[in-house]
Amino acid sequence: MSALAESKDSPSPNGSFTADIFAAHLASLGHLPKWWLDLKREAWNRFVALPLPKRTDELWRFSNTAGVKLDGYALPESLDIGLSAEALSPSNGSKADHWSLAVPRAADLAFVNNRLASASALSADLAARGVIFTSLENALVKHADLVRRYFQAQTANLGADKLAALNAALTTSGAFLYVPRGVEIPAPFVATHAAAGAGSAVFPHTIVIAEDHAKVMLVEFFLSADEAKGFASGVNDLHAGDGAQLTYVGAQNWSRDTLSFQSNATTVQRDARVLSLNLHLGGRQSRHESHSRLQGPGAHSEMLALTIAQDAQEFDQRTLQTHQAPHTSSNLLYKNALLDRARTIFSGLIVVDPDAQKTDAYQSNRNLVLSPEAEASSLPGLEIQANDVRCTHGATTGHVDDEQMFYLESRGIRPALARELIVFGFFEEVLNKLENDELHAALRELIQSKFKK
Repeated sequence: MSALAESKDSPSPNGSFTADIFAAHLASLGHLPKWWLDLKREAWNRFVALPLPKRTDELWRFSNTAGVKLDGYALPESLDIGLSAEALSPSNGSKADHWSLAVPRAADLAFVNNRLASASALSADLAARGVIFTSLENALVKHADLVRRYFQAQTANLGADKLAALNAALTTSGAFLYVPRGVEIPAPFVATHAAAGAGSAVFPHTIVIAEDHAKVMLVEFFLSADEAKGFASGVNDLHAGDGAQLTYVGAQNWSRDTLSFQSNATTVQRDARVLSLNLHLGGRQSRHESHSRLQGPGAHSEMLALTIAQDAQEFDQRTLQTHQAPHTSSNLLYKNALLDRARTIFSGLIVVDPDAQKTDAYQSNRNLVLSPEAEASSLPGLEIQANDVRCTHGATTGHVDDEQMFYLESRGIRPALARELIVFGFFEEVLNKLENDELHAALRELIQSKFKK
């Protein structure tokens, strides 16, 4: 029996995502290219064939695989949920107050429940220079060749292949950003992805293409408009051509009852530089996979992440730095602050191919534990096949210094605020790597919002 012939009562591991749901989704996309629909069919068949993760899977070591269940979710049917672009702005007193940058931006897109809710127009100057910033659906109609070339051209391959296949099968919305050769844009582009309603499943997919010697920044926000149960499976394809400079910032604050998966694949060509910073705040169980491939001499990748884990949240982080060319460099710094009964898992690997001589790679995971019941697991690793390299890795886990707390409390600072100040001090090393001061300040605000809950 083929995947498309399954009944709607299809048992786990596919949960609520049945063949009938996929068939209805596909039927709604008849205006899109045939190759795109064929790609979706292939992705659906991969999703059906792949099992859910098991406790014995090495790539899911220490993860709560029992919590990865796909039951109770549905594709939202419409935008009639009381949300709009205005509802996502700071002036409306919504949860999104902390999720809009109060800084100039080149353009922005807002998606609600897998559909484009609003889009600002590019300036005439950027449009004339060939810059494209639009929805994935629109790009499939107007820029199909580019989408076909870069959509999941490289995958993370870090364990969540089933969820990445589900994204390809069911995605309808996402940001598509193309910057032609030599174009430099100082202001960031901004994309917001919102979910609303009980059981809503969202599938954001982002493609960023920075051609040779281009310079661009994309900031993405992922949030729930309410505290309902939700499901999110997102994928990013980031490409930096020769000599390009690409900065990517992703900040997520899904509801505390959301099961979240995010898979990022980055390719870095000759003399290009990519900085990616991911801020993790929301979700019941959240897994983030990031694979950076350095494919040309002189390529550099900076991989950064900040996480605040509270209550019984679990944040699972899997990374891969693959050096495929000589004279490449990468630096990874992931910092986690854990409170209450929260858990974090970090598993990172540096791989150096045989021809990647003169590689310089560094990887560090640092955990700040603020509760005796919190748990941080770290598994850094190296796989080196070249003989002239410099690669180091490490992980540290420490508790809040009693003397620091005493010093702050003795000056009238209450314990909760003292912990907040210590966390900010712990995170500042990562935030200082951002050249954009306004963005730095905005991320500090987002972090502070989590302590107010």
